[in-house]
Amino acid sequence: MKDRRDLINAILPDELIAEVFRHLQEGSKKSCDACALVCRRWLRIERACRRFVRIGANRDADLFIEAVVRRFSGLYGICIDERLPVSLPPPLVAQNSSRKTRENRPSEARSTMENNELWKHEVGQGVSDAGLAAIANGCKELKFLNLISCSSITSAGLCSIADSCKHLLFLNLQLCDIGDQGLIAVGESCEQLRDLYLWFSEGLTDKGLVEFAKVRGKTLKCLGLAGCSWVTNYALKGVANHCPSLESFTLHNTFIRDEGVIAIAEGCRSLTVLKLLFTNVTDAGLRAVGSFCSSLEMLDLGDWYFTRRSLDAIGKGCKNLTNLTFKDCYFPSDKSLETVAAGCTALTYLEIKRCNNIGTSGLESIGRSCPRLTELALLYCQRIKNSALVEIGRGCALLQDIHLVDCLSIDDDAICALARGCRKLKKLHICRCYEIGDQGVIAVAQNCKFLHDLRLPFCNRIGDEALIALGQGCPLQHLNVSGCHRITDVGITAIARGCHELVGLDACVLEKLSDMALAELGEGCPMLKDILISRCTQISDAGLSHLVRGCTQIQTIQMYYCPFVTSAGIATVISSCPHVKKIQINKYKVSERTLRRSASILTFLGGISALYCDQCNA
Repeated sequence: MKDRRDLINAILPDELIAEVFRHLQEGSKKSCDACALVCRRWLRIERACRRFVRIGANRDADLFIEAVVRRFSGLYGICIDERLPVSLPPPLVAQNSSRKTRENRPSEARSTMENNELWKHEVGQGVSDAGLAAIANGCKELKFLNLISCSSITSAGLCSIADSCKHLLFLNLQLCDIGDQGLIAVGESCEQLRDLYLWFSEGLTDKGLVEFAKVRGKTLKCLGLAGCSWVTNYALKGVANHCPSLESFTLHNTFIRDEGVIAIAEGCRSLTVLKLLFTNVTDAGLRAVGSFCSSLEMLDLGDWYFTRRSLDAIGKGCKNLTNLTFKDCYFPSDKSLETVAAGCTALTYLEIKRCNNIGTSGLESIGRSCPRLTELALLYCQRIKNSALVEIGRGCALLQDIHLVDCLSIDDDAICALARGCRKLKKLHICRCYEIGDQGVIAVAQNCKFLHDLRLPFCNRIGDEALIALGQGCPLQHLNVSGCHRITDVGITAIARGCHELVGLDACVLEKLSDMALAELGEGCPMLKDILISRCTQISDAGLSHLVRGCTQIQTIQMYYCPFVTSAGIATVISSCPHVKKIQINKYKVSERTLRRSASILTFLGGISALYCDQCNA
């Protein structure tokens, strides 16, 4: 009988089981971890084939890293991010202790809570050069290394990585005080390095970057520089001279002028991705890009001092451009966009953010000239009117993703035109567009049968009629109607009965929503994982009970300022949803017992309400 129960272990070799674990890691880490606990052999195999780990802040970071690399001997990728919070310690009060015993130890329970609170705010010592030395000794085959906010490491630690990890392909240093010596060592030893990102590495100077480019320039494909205040135009000239195969370059540095960008454009003519953000570059730099970078496919411009003259060069020279972004650019106008549209007809992605001189006619030219457009984002573009989106709907039938934020001159007519022309639409995000109402959303529901992600925060003219149409016509998986105060139980009920694959719902600030809507969601949306119902003042414990009875897959629930939700309702959610990871609630509503048992999944409201954060940026 024992052999029959253990037939897999008796027949399958380690190599085949390891291959199964690799496939599991690609899909679900949670499933992989669960399978590893079947027996000691599987645990050993899983540890040997684990390829990637992510490590947050720890009290004794170096010792922790040493233990990790000793346990997982086959790591290819490591991410150390000290912005991540310190993990909570195991509770001091045993979970299986009897109720009577715990009641006799109130002081111990209080000390446990105090200990948990202390851990929440305690800052770890942080990883140092010793931690990097442990990685170097234990991960000889390391290919990907991310170090984020590791302020205690120096060039010595990076030198140890360079000496041992010869197969390194990717290195990302963010907020790490690494000097020239460490970067030069990486360049000399890591002959396969292709991607290098340096974000706010204040110890780095021109010397380090130029010497790195001399020894590793021929293989380098991607380079990112942000906030490195000691890196000047001289370093960019060195990169241009020694990195002819560079394909992607990101620059976020206010100290760089035209001279450096011109050098990059002339020397790195294989560039396909160029991101220039918050630089003091003018038309001269951008004209060089248009003249020399004919292979460019992605161009991201932020806070630039350029005019139509330089965009003429982009339109004429970058015919392969597919992805174009303008952010906080004051000077580009409708004529500028018309020039780009005429030359870059292969555009598939266009984002315009806070460009006050771009209006209706510029976007109309995109609709007429760029039929391959699949994604469009118009953020804080208050000069764009209906006719622009009518032209987009007429000419861009492949459009799948639309983001509109604070476009105050757009109304239902524009949305109806988009719906009729862009029937392949999958994502529609409209935030604070106050002239859009039920008519536009109904047109979307009737025409866009592939729509699965709809976000309408604070579009306060939208009501139940729109949601009824959506429930009948769209297979929604994500819906955000926060702040749409006209919506009632009727609309949410229609969604619950028609959108059975709903995964995420944001229904914050719907004061007419009651327990009946939650009961309908519990019956109709068993796949629901994330729900936000903050400031829904009629919701109570009874509604939560009905919700979690059917929605047992819930992972995140937010319910700030729900006056009729009590500690009993919160306890019901915790006990009924085994997969819950985060409950956002006012702290005074949580009982001591719940806080003691579930502190790791509870999040309390800070000094400034997080309710309205990221409503329009999801």
